[in-house]
Amino acid sequence: MSGSLLRAGRDIQAIYQNLAPSVYRLGFAYMKNKQDAEDVVQETFLRLLKHGGEFPGLESVKAWLLVTASNLCRDKLRRHSRRELDIDQFPQLAAPERAEDRGILEAVLGLPDRLKTVVYLFYYEGYEAAEIGRMLGEPPGTIRSRLFRARKLLKKQFGGDFDEE
Repeated sequence: MSGSLLRAGRDIQAIYQNLAPSVYRLGFAYMKNKQDAEDVVQETFLRLLKHGGEFPGLESVKAWLLVTASNLCRDKLRRHSRRELDIDQFPQLAAPERAEDRGILEAVLGLPDRLKTVVYLFYYEGYEAAEIGRMLGEPPGTIRSRLFRARKLLKKQFGGDFDEE
């Protein structure tokens, strides 16, 4: 992937095909409905087209897209009040068949945005704390602290003792 992405239509198409599902899942986790998640995907890729810059590789494009999508979601949620929806209304996201797994998913989706984003990037997308820190412009220690707080909240919610360091 060399040169500007604006001049390489094939690159944009390949990026979209490879990364749109990840952007959609992140958008859906925030917005909790298909239409808004699709809007987030569309707006995120429009911003990529307007960005016009170069990226050293697919992973840096993915990081840029996920951070951009996360920011778009938070902006949308700030502008509009959202009603709480039952996770069972969303079969795409509520795929776990075991009730315990659905409960965990609901709990993760109920985390504050700052914690939800790092949990999503760490556990679902497989990024390390240092990579997430670079993506979000935060020190890796801050990311590890957020993961720690998220785990602590989740463990407390599920009635477990929390004795990690």
